[in-house]
Amino acid sequence: PDIDVDFEHERREEVIQYVYEKYGRERAGMTAEVITYRGRSAVRDVGKALGLGLDLVDQMAKRLEGWSRGTIAPEQLKEIGLNPEDRTIQRVVELTAQLLGFPRHLSQHVGGLVMTRGLLCEMVPIENASMEGRTVIEWDKDDIDALGILKVDVLALGMLTCIAKCLKMINEGNQESQESPAAPPRESSTSRMSEPLKNPAAEPPGSLRSLDPLLFVPLELHTIPSEDPVVYDMICKADTVGVFQIESRAQMSMLPRLKPRCFYDLVIEVAIVRPGPIQGNMVHPYLRRRDGIEPVIYPSEALRQVLKKTLGVPLFQEQAMRVAMVGANFTAEEADKLRRAMAAWKRGGTIDVFQKKLIDGMIANGYTQAFAEQSFNQIKGFGEYGFPESHAASFALLVYVSSWLKCHHPAAFAAALLNSQPMGFYAPAQIVRDAKEHGVEVREIDVNFSEWDCTLTNHARLSTQGSQGSVILRYSEGSGPCDEPARSFGVPQDDTRHGMPNKKLNGPTAPPGSLALRLGFRLIRGLSQSHARSIATARNQCKSFTSIAQFRRATALPRHAIERLANADAFRSIGLSRRQALWMTLALKDDDAPLFDGISIQCNEPDIALPIMPTGQEVMADYSTAGLSLKHHPVFLVRDQLIDQKVTTAEDLRNLRHGRWVKMAGLVLIRQRPGTASGIVFITLEDETGVANLILRADIYDRHRAAARHAMLLQADGYVERQGQVIHIMVKQLHDRTEWLAGYRFKSRDFH
Repeated sequence: PDIDVDFEHERREEVIQYVYEKYGRERAGMTAEVITYRGRSAVRDVGKALGLGLDLVDQMAKRLEGWSRGTIAPEQLKEIGLNPEDRTIQRVVELTAQLLGFPRHLSQHVGGLVMTRGLLCEMVPIENASMEGRTVIEWDKDDIDALGILKVDVLALGMLTCIAKCLKMINEGNQESQESPAAPPRESSTSRMSEPLKNPAAEPPGSLRSLDPLLFVPLELHTIPSEDPVVYDMICKADTVGVFQIESRAQMSMLPRLKPRCFYDLVIEVAIVRPGPIQGNMVHPYLRRRDGIEPVIYPSEALRQVLKKTLGVPLFQEQAMRVAMVGANFTAEEADKLRRAMAAWKRGGTIDVFQKKLIDGMIANGYTQAFAEQSFNQIKGFGEYGFPESHAASFALLVYVSSWLKCHHPAAFAAALLNSQPMGFYAPAQIVRDAKEHGVEVREIDVNFSEWDCTLTNHARLSTQGSQGSVILRYSEGSGPCDEPARSFGVPQDDTRHGMPNKKLNGPTAPPGSLALRLGFRLIRGLSQSHARSIATARNQCKSFTSIAQFRRATALPRHAIERLANADAFRSIGLSRRQALWMTLALKDDDAPLFDGISIQCNEPDIALPIMPTGQEVMADYSTAGLSLKHHPVFLVRDQLIDQKVTTAEDLRNLRHGRWVKMAGLVLIRQRPGTASGIVFITLEDETGVANLILRADIYDRHRAAARHAMLLQADGYVERQGQVIHIMVKQLHDRTEWLAGYRFKSRDFH
């Protein structure tokens, strides 16, 4: 048997060590995994073996796409200055193709644990893992399955971590509000324990009242109000950045078409955008039947009982098994073998052995040849990847919970997402942009206010009838000598160049009393958690930092850490711009003696009038240090050049009619090439107004491979493809505009 259990991804090692402690390392161990040669690894090993230089081998490997079969086309070799007729190069190409699929080395499964009744060493060779406290066996999951040894996959799920952190943040804020002596009276929670919110939209996003209708009952996974129509409204609009499972381009495109209005709709949504249903041609028939375009027909009453929940279209593995048993007289054992053949990621046509028995059995039971063959092809599609209904239902619960949190607690949800990175499809810059668009005020990293994690804060004092006090959340930044708006230092916050106010910079105006999101030190590249802890400890002692010298004495941080903080523009609350802070760090030395610590020393160095850093350099420095900027979006800075090229914005794209020629440019966020898409590549771009999705057919991708594969700032020319609320650009030409943002550091999610 094989048992899969999902845990918070930051606590998986805790679970693994619990298993070792409970069952003992003599009876529990991690399974092995056989790593086979793929295109890039084969090119690298063959190139090294034949004596090619490492730089050249690396260039050749990078020319291979993740989906390639390891063969480099002659034109790709020419692109990097190699002669395809060279005998050594030809041997590299030939040997690479021969190596594909061969075992390369034995590795450790990320979470597969075996447990045995007797001693593990008496059944299988074992060894110590490189990680302390782990034992690894030398057999992989297929060996374990053949021998019938119990295996438990301790899987890591980032969204579980995110939800746990979000609920903790909300509950701590509620508890502090409840304990405040000046807290206003609250509505009784008992009458609304299991009811949907009456009118959640009436509460401002992130407000104290919207924190939780059950103020005196901790919000937990099972107490979140079910079937909230406002949440489903948000989902139907594909407003799902950061939401579990339904944040990908494919899922966002499906949501306005499927229009989920209840929990089981989410179960179907999770399952339907999978290679199995797509390959089995189940998606469009289901949508047509759901929209009433196509009648729902069942070939027999027996199959009606199996398929009625999915309108006669098998979408789950359990349904495929039941169709075989009911329609073709499969035994339970044969149906289980069919399930194994449909197991996730099984390739190589193992399901074909059931074709004759299934078709003959269905014909014998009175079904037509056409229906029998259609049923087999649908079941065969699950050989690519299909979901069990139970799995889809478990995931759908997390879809709903994460959607509810995003809908009613956008600030807490965004903070939890940032604190759970890396996870999901989107980088912190996109999570912050989406939070702003939902009315969340986002505040910069600052030595006087930030913690390691991103936190919530509320400056506004809420007056209540008959009360002279106020309600302040646990994460309140308070009021002190440094609690004032940051100086702009020449960075325009309300730039209206090109006639377009930079509305996306801060999003809608947050209502009084709403929560603000304070970015944490974890976003600064190269700054350790121990350094952040030192800052928080020193700040608690001295209340606030007033200069870099005082900050250095209080925290005892090394110079390089203070320089990273200065690079991240984290000293604005003490009146220093990025350049001023960097200038002052130059005077610091790691070997400064503590003899005069705590003594105020007059410095005779004259004030230096440093030139104001241009906006473009400010934004570039933000992206280099933290991966995002609250000052401007990089594309906004090159909008003049884009206007000269007649490039439209993502926001204006939504108003263009189907079939219109359009030019759009943005930062590349995601590149995808699903195995079910016949070579089509999907690219997601982001500009200062939103995102746009591109469709590149295989010939267009090959023609513009360099720009499609490597550009950071990409311009796409093509036709608008509109289907209801779903909009794409069918690309005909690509242009690499990366040089317009030279010096910036961006990272896209490519072909994951």
